[in-house]
Order: sequence, then structure tokens, then C-alpha cells
Amino acid sequence: MTALSGLRWPEVPRALLAVPLGATEQHGPHLPLDTDTTVAEELARRLASQVPGVVVAPALPYGSSGEHAGFPGTLSIGQEALELVLVELARSADHFAGVVFVNGHGGNLEPLRRAVRLLRSEGRRVLAWAPGGPPDDTHAGRTETSVLLHLRPGDVLPGVPGNTSPLPSLMDRLVSGGVRSVSENGVLGDPTGASAAEGEARLAAWTDALVTAVRDWQGG
Repeated sequence: MTALSGLRWPEVPRALLAVPLGATEQHGPHLPLDTDTTVAEELARRLASQVPGVVVAPALPYGSSGEHAGFPGTLSIGQEALELVLVELARSADHFAGVVFVNGHGGNLEPLRRAVRLLRSEGRRVLAWAPGGPPDDTHAGRTETSVLLHLRPGDVLPGVPGNTSPLPSLMDRLVSGGVRSVSENGVLGDPTGASAAEGEARLAAWTDALVTAVRDWQGG
């Protein structure tokens, strides 16, 4: 994998630039605050290992996380600021053959969509991609816990269930009162039964989907 941060300017190729987008926010009492950033970085690295001509940028560790503001440690730059950062970042990357935003945090999705729409209207080659998951396991549940058990097992504590209702049924309360209004411990899902093996399987499936999306985009 080629990391942009380790290159000198004459060494920077005209390649695709993969930019991991994460967050610094609570992930229940058992997962670290940089969970989303860790996942995005890993997926960007795996993309670069499978698709020739991809350079991985340093991750953006702050996103739109206002819904988690009721929990200590959460840092958020909000939707408008994130959209502006993504637009200006991509505008500065015209040397590259294109920009692929690899997003690890659901709260980034709407400002990311708006940024991509504007950038494409300016004629820039930009792709946004994010992993999916079950609607009743959207935050610090079995999926993310399994992935972190695979990537950073020493940073994972035993998890307990949170609110396991499907996300669409919680959305109104989430928008009005944040995650704390629907889950006292910050978990949306049930981490019970999570395993490193399941985490690697999930990462492999996400990587396949990301690689396919990038290859389709390159050929389009």
C-alpha cells in the first residue's frame, strides 16, 4: 500500500486518492472513540492492496457526530463544516486521477452526498462509498464490535446490548434528542456474540463491495 503521508512531492503519482472519513465519537462503553476512523482506514488500505494505482490519504478523524453529543469524548464539526472540508479537500487534489471517499460513519453521509454532488458539477472525478449493515445493528453492536475484535482486540471491552430496534423506527427520536434519548449506554444493537472471525468476514465482504464499486466507476 502507498500512503500519501510517507511520500515526498516528486514521488506522488497521478493515482486515485482514497480518503478515509471517520469520526471521534462514543461507541458504547466497550469500543474506542476512533472506531469509525479505524474501519475507514482499514478499508482504504485493503482497497489499495487490491486495486493498482491507489494512494491512501491520512484519515479525517472528525465528522458530523452531533447525535452523540450527550456522551463525553464525542467531537463533532457538524454537517456544514464537514461538507466544506470535503469540497475544499477534493478541489486541492486535482493532481490525482480521482478521489474516493471511504466513509466509516453514518452521520457523514448527508454532507458527503452534498459535497460529491457539487464536486461532480464542477467536473471533478469523485466517488463516495460506505459499508452497510443490518438496521437493528447500526452503532457499536455486533458488527462493529466484531470488526474491532479483529483489528484491535486489546481495545475492546465486553459489550452489553443497547437499543435493538430497527433504526428507521428510532429516527424521529434520534433527530430530536440524539442517541442518548434512545440508548442510555450509546449502543444501537447487541454486541453479544461478536467475534474476530466474524469481523474479518465482514471486512472481506465490505472490501469486495468497495473494490467492485471503484472498478465499476473507473470503467464508467
